[in-house]
Amino acid sequence: MRHLMACSIVFLGSYFVTGAEPNSTTDGDQLVQTYFEQQTSEITNQTFAGIKTLEDWTARRDRYRDQLLEMLGLEPFPERSPLNARITGSVQNNGVIAERVHFQSRPGLYVTGNFYRPVKQDTPLPAVLYVCGHARVKSDGVSLGNKTNYQHHGAWFARNGYVCLTIDTIQLGEIEGIHHGTYREKMWWWNNRGYTPAGVEAWNCVRALDYLQSRDEVAADRIGVTGRSGGGAYSWWIAAIDERVKVAVPVAGITSLKNHVVDGCVEGHCDCMYMVNTYRWDYPMVAALVAPRPLLISNTDKDRIFPLDGVVDVYNRTKKIYELYGATDKFGLHITEGPHKDTQELRVHAFRWLNRYLRDDDSLINMPATPLFDPPDLKVFSELPSDELVTSIHESFVPAIGIDNLPNDLETAKLLDQSTRDLIRKKCFGGWPAVAVETGTELISEISELETKVQVVDFNSQNPYRLRIFIVGPKNTATDSLTLQVLDQTQWATTLAGLAEVIPDQTYGVKADPSQWKKLSDKAKTQTTAYLAPRGIGATAWSTELRKNTQIRRRFMQVGQTTAGMQTYDVLRASMALKDFLGNPELSFSLSASKQGCTWAIFASLFMENVTSLDLHELPVRNRDAPDLLNISRIAEPPHIVLMHAARGRDLLIRNPTDWHQQWSIALAGNPIAEKSVTLQTGSVSQ
Repeated sequence: MRHLMACSIVFLGSYFVTGAEPNSTTDGDQLVQTYFEQQTSEITNQTFAGIKTLEDWTARRDRYRDQLLEMLGLEPFPERSPLNARITGSVQNNGVIAERVHFQSRPGLYVTGNFYRPVKQDTPLPAVLYVCGHARVKSDGVSLGNKTNYQHHGAWFARNGYVCLTIDTIQLGEIEGIHHGTYREKMWWWNNRGYTPAGVEAWNCVRALDYLQSRDEVAADRIGVTGRSGGGAYSWWIAAIDERVKVAVPVAGITSLKNHVVDGCVEGHCDCMYMVNTYRWDYPMVAALVAPRPLLISNTDKDRIFPLDGVVDVYNRTKKIYELYGATDKFGLHITEGPHKDTQELRVHAFRWLNRYLRDDDSLINMPATPLFDPPDLKVFSELPSDELVTSIHESFVPAIGIDNLPNDLETAKLLDQSTRDLIRKKCFGGWPAVAVETGTELISEISELETKVQVVDFNSQNPYRLRIFIVGPKNTATDSLTLQVLDQTQWATTLAGLAEVIPDQTYGVKADPSQWKKLSDKAKTQTTAYLAPRGIGATAWSTELRKNTQIRRRFMQVGQTTAGMQTYDVLRASMALKDFLGNPELSFSLSASKQGCTWAIFASLFMENVTSLDLHELPVRNRDAPDLLNISRIAEPPHIVLMHAARGRDLLIRNPTDWHQQWSIALAGNPIAEKSVTLQTGSVSQ
């Protein structure tokens, strides 16, 4: 392997106003809030852009539906395996039979529910799929399923000319799965996988329609869907992707992207409420996919997690599509007084809407929805099935690429590089700006200390982030090649402590450490040492308090990005700024990084020219252990990325602790491309 290049660059984030010095993470929090406001506005403004006629919409509609399926993890569309439906018993009261049913939406993915029907039924009846919201119902510590909390809806439908299937969700059902992967469980790898529990709920709804159509009691061409809160959201997914749904009434299940991201409603919702927003949608796009079928958006006026202004905004913008169809009579907005609660007023209007379009009945509602059964009598399983996959479905629902068949010849690796880089740009980094702003480089200060030169340069990465570069190297040396080293928070602090010895006015009040400056200056005698801190690190750091940091990361997800994805963009932009500042478009780079910075560096350099080598300390062998990038595990694992670099003739030094070193050794064993270009070392080397 060739030695690293003779020079390197130090990158450190700065406050976005040149020369400003933030005095706490409050500044970083304000900055990222401004960023989210701008990103949300951009996405909102592009929703339905260019759609002026019905032909404009219908020409795009199938593509949008395919995108939604992909963002739900349903592309490729799963196989419709046998449902293996079973009825485990029934109860009867007041003219209604409630059957205890279960089916498997895929092998081992059990869906529990209650099938409500009239005791006396002569002909097939319209059917309603009722999807439950979040309601925990337990008896002696055993979950009865949220379906038991919403039984009054199924009972009402069965007493008023319908059959109704009410199904549990994977969380709070009889078999208790997980909705809170990123919200609470730190399962950020869900983003890598392109997984959201919203996709499982959508798929379970698809198979619930299959089950309904298999029942003789159901008029298969007259099926509606409704549900509230989480069930309202799942009503959106199924109505948007499956046209067997003829009428939809999502209740308290949708609001604007602005409400979620800028106003903070995302903090009140678990992951099941959201698609993986790869294509950067605002929520009217989901609503529009229901058009021109009858759709009623229903909400209360004091709902703190589905605020009124956002609900009305979604309605007004979706109305444009219904107008193109000439179908505004089939599109309604119902707002009633109240909090986030299953109120009678919400139920009555939903019943009226479903009656109108499924039964051609506009008569007054004269029967309240009341529960008829004891919750334990609606429980499906006496003992949970041993082959259930509900509790672990996040591990297998979305297909992921393996590392068993890595390319082992140069031509295959080159083909992988060519085909995969563009796919990664589209699916993982679709939130990068389509058109970059000018780098706007500006020399802030320059000093010479004996044989060492330090330059401080500000540049535009992405509005509102204006970042700072510290260039440290030997005086009077031409800069044709640089090592761009990426810093995490710890490295940022130690590096600035060294620089504070010579440029205290540019190091944000960090206390000087002469020993750190000695390390920098010793290296600078023969090379320029590099350290990079992108947004969220150092001077632009936002809150490190766990809950706040979690919700900031989830906001990035909402705008079709991840924190790591945009930090990767900052590394790429820094390389462009260096070329501009030094006036050398052919400037060549080595990259060096540790820990989470390895992900930023190895992916940014996929989109950089003139990269000669990468020095990576603690690069994990699996995406699951790396910072999250949208969808990457569906496309490539780190060994693929390493071999893509090697196929370009780049040398890689990968230094890892013993366990990861062993994993890398196994993954690349006998690979001729790796043997030529990749050096593995045991141990994490301090930088």
